Amino acid sequence: MNATMRRLVVTMGVLMSVTLSALPAWAEKRVALVVGNDNYRNVAKLQKAVNDARAMGEVLKKLGFEVMVAENQSRQAFSQALLAFETALDKGDTAFFFFAGHGFEITGQNYLLPTDIPAATAGQEELVRDSAVLADRIVDRLQNRGVRSAILVFDACRNNPFERSGVRALNGSGGLAPMTQLPEGVFSIFSAGPRQTALDRLSNNDTDPNSVFTRTFIKELQEPSLNLVQIAQRTRRTVSELAETVKHRQVPVYFDQMVDDVFLNGQAPSKADTVQASTLPTAQLPKVAALPPVNTSPLPTPDNPNAPIASFSRHNGGWTVVFSIADPALGISWRKGDSGDFRETGFMDTLDPRTRKRLPNPSIQLNADEPATTLQVRYIDATGEMQGPFPIRFDPEAALVRDQRKILDMTASNWLEFGGSNGLLYYTHLISYRCAIREVKLGFDTSVPDQVLKLPPCNQRDPMAVPSNAPIYMKVPGGARSVSVELQFRDGSVSEIRTFRK
Repeated sequence: MNATMRRLVVTMGVLMSVTLSALPAWAEKRVALVVGNDNYRNVAKLQKAVNDARAMGEVLKKLGFEVMVAENQSRQAFSQALLAFETALDKGDTAFFFFAGHGFEITGQNYLLPTDIPAATAGQEELVRDSAVLADRIVDRLQNRGVRSAILVFDACRNNPFERSGVRALNGSGGLAPMTQLPEGVFSIFSAGPRQTALDRLSNNDTDPNSVFTRTFIKELQEPSLNLVQIAQRTRRTVSELAETVKHRQVPVYFDQMVDDVFLNGQAPSKADTVQASTLPTAQLPKVAALPPVNTSPLPTPDNPNAPIASFSRHNGGWTVVFSIADPALGISWRKGDSGDFRETGFMDTLDPRTRKRLPNPSIQLNADEPATTLQVRYIDATGEMQGPFPIRFDPEAALVRDQRKILDMTASNWLEFGGSNGLLYYTHLISYRCAIREVKLGFDTSVPDQVLKLPPCNQRDPMAVPSNAPIYMKVPGGARSVSVELQFRDGSVSEIRTFRK
């Protein structure tokens, strides 16, 4: 090799090195598995699930995904497809999973049904569990592969597939349960809200080869420079409006635990676009309850399966902490931090039937202004041996959000008070639990909320108090007969849309 050729090779090597080093560190693979199940053997067949999977696969290919399309999957074939999907993923990749077919909820867990699912009847829930694919397990497998982003789309909220004439059906409505406890980096969207059912078609004259949700979602996926949340919101509005034309309630719901905005078709709007948007008149910009998202993910579970777990409840006087211990305990003690003496919790005036001894008090009190700390908890088991101490992390901000979110979930029928002769809409309940809420959206005479309701800021010291200067009601515009409400929580999840009528 002469000197000129050597210089050329060296120069090319340097250029290639510079080029490779300039590539963004996040330029990993995009891998998708799309599954469509129509041909069920023992439950009702479907008409459009395979078409939905094929259409989704084509769109994802255009968006740069390596796509695996699996049709009419038996339980074994479904498992093999998931294994191939999992194997194709590496750390830092983007994973996209789409399922169209029958889904079923059992005690709050969602199961995706393969085509050979047996025709289960009342009391045979375990038969379905053993024969179906648990949706949460798919999330776990993607997390174990270390993917940067996992996107899960379920067009599986149809009627109860186990209903048969003359046979008592397996208990369930056919709609799927909300997936509110997603790990970081996961986004999921369902074709209908919790326990709603999704439409395959709008009428017998609807000749579109895809379901109402999928036809809308794939259209929005191809819109440039939209992030996942924007895609989900636009899909929800369109699907809801289409369903309303046939007197059906179908409002897609999404759950977002992404760290970053994810753009599947193009990048975020340019700075120039952002500046231009920021110069809009104030009246055109929505008012948002200014509370940033807070991480309320549970702490890692200790290796010892008998380690205590704790629940935190906020009240006017401070915090109540309740320890749950699987083992029978003869005594419980605790301290704050890693040093200092342990304090006994005392005993209750009742006997533990497992030990025939007085039951240790499982609760303690913390001050209202208690800072974040680690509680060390230990207990004496039934043999007299000391177990622990076990660390339990107390984060007052996250604990408050989690506690108030739980209350809001249980009292959804009380979010608003709408009616009466004065034509006012009261929202005192939302103000009382506002520390869990990032944003409230209302919609008058529409099933899709489109107006932002501003709440007063959270007061960590007295979170449930309603400020004296805070409005607690509003005049209903235009004599509206109904109001829809949606809450975006500070843990990143979004509530089901609730409708209140006069």
